[in-house]
Amino acid sequence: MDDPAVRRQVAGTEVPPPETGRVLLGELEEDASYRVRRSRGTQDWLLLHTVAGAGIVRSADGSLHAVHPGEAVLLRPGTLHDYGTDPEAGRWRLLYSHVHPPATWLALLDWPEIAPGLGRIRLGAEVEDRVRQALRGAARAARLAVGRPELFALNGLEAALLWYDTQNPQRHQLDERVLAVLEHIDAHLDSDLNPGSLSEVAHLSPSRLSHLFTAQVGTPPARYVEAQRLERAARLLELTTAPIAEVARRAGFRDPLYFSRRFRGVHGVSPTEHRQRHR
Repeated sequence: MDDPAVRRQVAGTEVPPPETGRVLLGELEEDASYRVRRSRGTQDWLLLHTVAGAGIVRSADGSLHAVHPGEAVLLRPGTLHDYGTDPEAGRWRLLYSHVHPPATWLALLDWPEIAPGLGRIRLGAEVEDRVRQALRGAARAARLAVGRPELFALNGLEAALLWYDTQNPQRHQLDERVLAVLEHIDAHLDSDLNPGSLSEVAHLSPSRLSHLFTAQVGTPPARYVEAQRLERAARLLELTTAPIAEVARRAGFRDPLYFSRRFRGVHGVSPTEHRQRHR
C-alpha cells in the first residue's frame, strides 16, 4: 500500500500515492502509530476493509469516522486520505484495494456516503466472509503472476464489490438468512427441499421464511425450487445424453411423469422434444 519506510507518519506528514497500475491489493496489520495522509487523495478509488481492531478515517470537514470489523470505507478519486489505527483499539488489520475501475463498475461503487467522497457499508458475518475471501484471492492472484494476474485481481475485486452491493442500503439488500437458503438450494437441488428443511437452514419458522423469502426473491420458496430444478433439467437435456428419468432424478424430481408434465407446462414442449431442438 505504501513504502514501509513511510508507513508510520506523524500528523500532517504527507504520504506519496502508491504506484498502482490498474489495481493494487493487499493486507496490513498495523499498530497504534499507523497513519496515512494524502491531502489530495489519489487518482484511483481506495477501498479499506477492516478485518480486526479498528481504524479512524477523517473526512475533509474534520469529522472522525471509526471503522470496525465487517465495515468498509470507499474513497473516491481526489478525496482526502487521512486514516490510521484507532488509538483505543491499538491495532488495525485491514484489506486494501486501489483500483482504476472500468465504467461498468460505477454502479457498484455508488455507496452511501458518510461524508463527501467517503462511502461506507457494513456487512453481516456471512457476506463479510465472502468479501474477505474474494479480496484475499484477488491479492494472491496478483502476487502469483500466473496468466494475466491483473485481470485475475480485477475479477476478484469485482466479486467482492458485487457482494458489498447485496448489502448496499441504497439498493435491495439480501437478507443473509435468505442467502443461506439460496445457496443450500443450489447445492442440494436433487435432495428433499421441503419447507421444514429450508427453515432449519435459515433458523426461522417455515411461515416466517416463506414471507421473508418471497419478499426478497419475489417468489415463494417452493416455486423458486421448482424453477431452479426445471432450469437444471433443461441444461442436462441440452448437454447430456442421460435418459429422461435420470435427468428428472438429477434435477430433483422423484416422479419422471410429473417432471415431464411440469417441464411441458413451463417450456411448452416435452423433455424429449426440448432435447431434439437443441441437438
